Amino acid sequence: MYIRPFDPWKSKFCTCPFKYTLNVYTGCDYACVYCYITSYIPRAFQVRTKEGLLPRLEKELRKLDKRFIIALSYSSDAYPTVDKELKITRRVLELFKRYDVRCILLTKSNLFERDLHILKELKCAVGITVTTIDEDKARVLEPNAPSPKERIEVLKKAKKEGIPVYARIDPIIPYLTWEDFEETLDALSFVSHITVSTLKLRPDSWRRMKVKFPKVMEKLGPLYKEGGRIEGYYYLPKRLRLKILEEARRKTEEKGITFGSCREGYYSFPSCDASHLVPI
Repeated sequence: MYIRPFDPWKSKFCTCPFKYTLNVYTGCDYACVYCYITSYIPRAFQVRTKEGLLPRLEKELRKLDKRFIIALSYSSDAYPTVDKELKITRRVLELFKRYDVRCILLTKSNLFERDLHILKELKCAVGITVTTIDEDKARVLEPNAPSPKERIEVLKKAKKEGIPVYARIDPIIPYLTWEDFEETLDALSFVSHITVSTLKLRPDSWRRMKVKFPKVMEKLGPLYKEGGRIEGYYYLPKRLRLKILEEARRKTEEKGITFGSCREGYYSFPSCDASHLVPI
């Protein structure tokens, strides 16, 4: 099946309401340094299409429990570079419209501007991930993704079209992106909801971070060893995580934006993932 219940790992830190997830593609060519999918998807940074996706998806949508949301896309961005030509995600959205599917879209691309005319007719919320507003840092962290400013400009257009919009400031990386948090938050002050999470490392992403940010990892390495491994991920020590999350929540809510945290076992309201924004 292409539509699957979210959270196959059943993380004790996951606070998402029940929802489905659909990855339109396999793999993601944005090649983010901190990406977690390289731990379980072979050739993770090479995008592949899925055989028979659209006809099989339509069959699954006919049987779908419409009370629940489908999230696009958590393991592979719904708008990889190749979708500019293939336009498979647009066809998926057209199927969602036909079958009256509630959905939530999260992307690091600005390509969704092409599909705003469909998205505004769906029961959906649209979000972008902005790890940092600092273009130089973003270029190293997310080498093949459109710039944060490009993503933000299109999200503003989505809001003007009446689409509920949200953002993820994710992952927060001490000594790197945490330094820019307020500036990043200011750039996203027009959204209704913001979700954050701290950097969680697997051995492969730890190695990539060490190559790209050796000085940062000299400071972070001991902290992650102290925090230890939880459910396959190295976490920051709890005292530091909670300090960061509490400060992020305070600054976010001071702007009148609701706050969520992802896989932190921490406060979120009204939801961690912005699913509360999706029209019923």
